[in-house]
Amino acid sequence: MRIGTGYDVHVFKKGRKLVLGGVTIEHSTGLDGHSDADVLVHAIMDAILGAAGMDDIGVHFPDNDISYKDISSLSLLEKVSDLIKKEGFNIVNIDSVLIMEEPKISNYTARMKSNIAEALDIESSQIGIKATTSEGLGFCGKKEGAAAQAVALLESGKSKKISG
Repeated sequence: MRIGTGYDVHVFKKGRKLVLGGVTIEHSTGLDGHSDADVLVHAIMDAILGAAGMDDIGVHFPDNDISYKDISSLSLLEKVSDLIKKEGFNIVNIDSVLIMEEPKISNYTARMKSNIAEALDIESSQIGIKATTSEGLGFCGKKEGAAAQAVALLESGKSKKISG
């Protein structure tokens, strides 16, 4: 069993779509980034890669590579899934939290789980998505951006020596 954590943050920007968990959400601003800036999926990808002992998404999908410009983060998540499967890992579960003042996401979490599960070829029941505010504190509280944290638990189907 291997555990990994992921964290991501993006600033809000007018004229961008707000994409969270692969769902486009109606909002006055979206998150800015090289890809679709899906902060939730980015945190999940880093958690999975970390659990597998692999480099982070910045190494796998650099923001100076034009082929990733405006790409769906779900497409990148599928690539992460392929990478860890090649190394003999399976996902046990993922838990995540979005940190932002608005919009509320409770009406979207089932679709987010479904999108993420499909990209990873796992069940929606293996994914937890929660949301919280930062009570008006910091950049999230001031509605300047959004953050996400995730943890992923993987199991290995093959014996690997883990060294420090």
